Amino acid sequence: MISRVSLMALSLALCAAPAVAEIPKPAAIVADGLPAVPDDLAAATLPYLQSRRAAFVGWNAADRSMLIKTRFGATDQIHVVGAPGGARRQISFEAEPVMAGAPSPSGDVLLVQKDNGGDEFYQLYTLADGRLTRVTDGKSRNWFGAWSPDGKRVGYASSRRNGADMDLYVVDPRDPATDRLVAQVSGGGWNISDFSADGSRALVLNRMSINHAAVYELDIASGRMTPLTDPETQVSYVDPQYAPNGAVWAASNKGSDFLRLGRIEGGDFRPVSTEARWDVSDYAIAPDGSFIAYAVNEAGASKLRVLDVASGAVRAVDGLPNGVIPYSIGATIDIAPWGAIGLSLSSARVAGDAFSIDPKTLAVTQWTHSETGGLDPSINVEPSLVEVKSFDGETVSGFLYQPDATRFPGKRPLIIDIHGGPEGQTRPDFLGSQNYLLNELGVAIFFPNVRGSSGYGTRFVNLDNGPFQRENSVKDIGAFLDNLEKNPGLDADRFAVTGVSYGGYMCYATAVHYSDRLKGANCYVAISNFVTFLENTQSYRRDLRRVEYGDERDPAQRAQLQAISPLTSVDKITIPLLVATGGNDPRVPASEADQIVAAVRANGGTAWHLLAQNEGHGFHKKENEDYYFWTSLQFWKQTLLADTPR
Repeated sequence: MISRVSLMALSLALCAAPAVAEIPKPAAIVADGLPAVPDDLAAATLPYLQSRRAAFVGWNAADRSMLIKTRFGATDQIHVVGAPGGARRQISFEAEPVMAGAPSPSGDVLLVQKDNGGDEFYQLYTLADGRLTRVTDGKSRNWFGAWSPDGKRVGYASSRRNGADMDLYVVDPRDPATDRLVAQVSGGGWNISDFSADGSRALVLNRMSINHAAVYELDIASGRMTPLTDPETQVSYVDPQYAPNGAVWAASNKGSDFLRLGRIEGGDFRPVSTEARWDVSDYAIAPDGSFIAYAVNEAGASKLRVLDVASGAVRAVDGLPNGVIPYSIGATIDIAPWGAIGLSLSSARVAGDAFSIDPKTLAVTQWTHSETGGLDPSINVEPSLVEVKSFDGETVSGFLYQPDATRFPGKRPLIIDIHGGPEGQTRPDFLGSQNYLLNELGVAIFFPNVRGSSGYGTRFVNLDNGPFQRENSVKDIGAFLDNLEKNPGLDADRFAVTGVSYGGYMCYATAVHYSDRLKGANCYVAISNFVTFLENTQSYRRDLRRVEYGDERDPAQRAQLQAISPLTSVDKITIPLLVATGGNDPRVPASEADQIVAAVRANGGTAWHLLAQNEGHGFHKKENEDYYFWTSLQFWKQTLLADTPR
């Protein structure tokens, strides 16, 4: 016989809501005001979080294998691929991601660059037998430059002298005791770019801004530097390299609105490439100097060319996917001693893979086949180009991804995703986990390239410079909103915004100016106040950021920087915020997030705050990336997708 107490307990149990299983929060995540992540959400998204990409690192001359960077565990590590389609054999096993790898010319030493917890105080190491041996001091910020052709030394830049200036050093990485300061410099962004054939000289680039850089030749023995270009002229030079015959090549915008490939001769730049409209983004010189492989950024897509140096003839490589060669520290394109051209490429339907090209036949060979979580990448949406006239008649453009209309008929919600930089450029790359939004939730995504973006010429990239032009790029978002609200496939009542780094500032600023047209803002490692940002960013990069944003030490500029900062107008943000930041971020300190979260909440607004204590400027550990993605999905479901048919 069942007692009355037992019956009451049973009744209460039957009426109680079932418990929802939750995903454990990563230990380094501080979740302030966030809902827990339900297990069923993690399960539904799992395949979209299992894609990986292979980033080409270089050729190993010792055995003709290819080195790539990819992730099989929690972080990106170095792998070896012995032949096209071969297994990816992992050779580095660090808890922290390996940022870059650089094999020596003979293949006997592999140098890697790695930081700790995203602090960007990179150290250089040699990697052998799965172990790293540190070459640099373990304290300062160090940045790989180049190997000498004989493989006996490496040139690099380091902040060890005073924490701010990146002086120039050389070292035989086999013996860290050989480390030697070669040239003491101040300001700018200095590094060794290449060594001469005999190793006695080096090319040095001082990048003061995206449109102002100078090339020098450094005598390794004496440390004397001789300018090869006029340091005072507002001209950009990118990646100067020696040819085997001693000629100095570079990409430059001298005499053009775009970067062209050419030679530096007698203080002048003599262009060789003939593409008139688009930037030469990457290039490599064959070890014998007979040809150069270079890529052109055509409306965001990377188009590879092979230049015969003797005749000047240029041939187009047509066998690669229509995609993007990703940015890389070190070689983006590398030509092996036997002539093979190596690179990696990704697109909307290629997660990121490594390829080689035969320089004679231009035949393309795919070396890796990166997984996409078991999903068919061919169903991924290809973007369409959107061009609009902004408030002042300037043409701005972006890439619009719209979900399959047969599966998601009617007007769909939209997320506007703004890139960082600010001189960055959104290109038609693989979207990874964001494909879940398109393919499973029917959410459209628009990636704008507002004024100040690279890839559209020198004039365009300068249109947002300084504090008095800064908000013109925010007005570009207004012009895009005007256009996108008229799109018959989009629901103008379901728009939201997100952005990273400088795009995070744009995210906040868009919320300030257009809250009445948005449902939510998800702002990632974002600047909330330009003055506090400039005062607190790491000293080694402060002067470079002042060139772009303005100088907070100047009273007039400081006043304008304060006026345009989202924190100043936080009362105009009337939509919910999701704010994500890294505890070790050296670029945009976590305090930038703290102050805007506090201000929004003080005004009675909603602000979710996710802090990853073991990350820097962006999350690079998979467990943190995943948790932020799941939190973002819950944010979008509450703000953007409520009552939306799916």
